[in-house]
Amino acid sequence: MSPTNRTVVVTGIGATTPLGGDSASTWEGLLAGRSGVRPLEGERFANLPVRIAATAAVDPGDVLPRPLARKLDRSAQFALIAAREAWADAGFTARAGEDTSVDADRLGTVIASGIGGVTTLLDQYDVLKERGERRVSPHTVPMLMPNSPSANVSLEVGARAGVHTPVSACASGAEAVGYAVEMIRTGRADVVVAGGTEAAIHPLPMAAFANMMAMSKNNEHPTEASRPYDKGRDGFVMGEGSGVVVLESAEHAAKRGARVYCEVLGQGLSSDAHHIAQPEPTGRGIAKAMQNLLDSSDLKPAEVAHLNAHATSTPQGDVAEIKALRRVLGDDLDHVAISATKSMTGHLLGGAGGIETVATALALYHRVAPPTINIDDLDEEVDADIVRGEARPLPSGTIAAINNSFGFGGHNVVLALRTV
Repeated sequence: MSPTNRTVVVTGIGATTPLGGDSASTWEGLLAGRSGVRPLEGERFANLPVRIAATAAVDPGDVLPRPLARKLDRSAQFALIAAREAWADAGFTARAGEDTSVDADRLGTVIASGIGGVTTLLDQYDVLKERGERRVSPHTVPMLMPNSPSANVSLEVGARAGVHTPVSACASGAEAVGYAVEMIRTGRADVVVAGGTEAAIHPLPMAAFANMMAMSKNNEHPTEASRPYDKGRDGFVMGEGSGVVVLESAEHAAKRGARVYCEVLGQGLSSDAHHIAQPEPTGRGIAKAMQNLLDSSDLKPAEVAHLNAHATSTPQGDVAEIKALRRVLGDDLDHVAISATKSMTGHLLGGAGGIETVATALALYHRVAPPTINIDDLDEEVDADIVRGEARPLPSGTIAAINNSFGFGGHNVVLALRTV
């Protein structure tokens, strides 16, 4: 346990995803089992091998004022929208200091991205080639920086305890939440705005992922393309958007009378040292991360009732995760209702851990697990209870949930949350 052992709770939630422009519509879409995957329109996508993606349900340009939006990469636009919702949802009414319930010197932000401002970088390179160096935007560098979303959220809320951006590919968003928990536990901050964001639906990343054979090429049936655990799965579907939570020490939340969604018990981390892009097939690194979580917290396998799986719909990765769960949880895995929400949202890369932390917190708060869609023929190697068909109620009493995120490079992050 950390030296201070402060209890950390979730007091605010925000999201903008392929299912909705806020957390309420996203949650509604998850419970309804609705796919956010759509055909990609436009000439620049026409010749790609993959022409589908889970694009944002609400374009950020329709939400943010144009003078502000034109200075932000799309990834930062998503993060700012989600953070504003989470900040208001937590009950804060203005920037830190102006709202006297939070001290700016005790407030931090940790917003992650796997790729950062890649769209800005590529679009401005096109400007350089086609129109010359004098037409390159002076906002390019602040827009393409991977830390731009976190920095812009810190400016929005007035955070001065620290602004951070962990980068660990598709584990980035979960690693941001774990980093934020440690900021509070070690006494650096009382409140941290944390999560993940991504906006990489551009021809170059799409072509690159497709050539790695990592993405589904089911262009004819986009809503059926993301199918974790199904025998016919053939890769992930790219998504975009952001999920953000407000984390707070329990005593700080109680002092100001904040609503509490759930407690965050902690994180488990490990690395595979196996391959730059392939998962370790036995799930050894994932199991180590889960065991580290159990060893460093008071979480008991018997109280785990729900798990939001990483489950991207790749043939190797989905099975490796299940093997790791069985190895660590043993027979206790049989009472864990597993949801693979990427079947509906697509894979938001560095944003995935953010929106899946939002989904996990809401599952505990409302005591219901979202379904996993598109499983017509369950893989025999998936030896676990996958929630299929429709959402499922979770048990009463004190229960816990796990949120898994893994990334290219061998990053493994496991978060645990519990009802209050």
